[in-house]
Amino acid sequence: MQLTARRRRLNKFRLILFILVVAVLFNLISIIKLFYPMPYSDKIFKYAARADIDPYFLTAIMKTESSFDPDAVSPKDARGLMQIMPETGEWIAQQINLYPYHPDLLYDPETNIRLGAWYIANLEDEFAGNRIMVLAAYNGGRGNVRKWLQEDKISGGISDIAVIPFPETRNFVHKVLWNYKVYTWLYDRE
Repeated sequence: MQLTARRRRLNKFRLILFILVVAVLFNLISIIKLFYPMPYSDKIFKYAARADIDPYFLTAIMKTESSFDPDAVSPKDARGLMQIMPETGEWIAQQINLYPYHPDLLYDPETNIRLGAWYIANLEDEFAGNRIMVLAAYNGGRGNVRKWLQEDKISGGISDIAVIPFPETRNFVHKVLWNYKVYTWLYDRE
């Protein structure tokens, strides 16, 4: 009698476990989206389209830079979703005729995404769409990337990631490329 009660509890446990596994498998995409959300998607798609860049690439940069915190500030004073430096924000604002500009606008999600999308497009133009060089320039500075290319330290290939001179930039490029793969896989199917 005691054995059958144990068997019933074990069978009940197995059934519950089976139901949970099936539920997780059928909701796997939804579960992964909890870790890879896409807030501000309307603004991301709007400004990515205007800048003619990939919205998932823009999203991956944003996730890597700020985890979608519009109030994020780096130790170097980069601000907002895209972690734009105030000086860079001012330069971009001049390029796109955004007046009046104030560095506090970098905390506004729409303004930050607009400036960041334009800047990514500008870097894609400069580096012929090479995403590795774009990301390295976004994080480590376009002047540094130009210098590395001139000195033949990098050529722009995937194998160059490992030899990017700045460890922070190297890690940034890895993270964004991973996040880009995940965002494309998760959201490009919709």
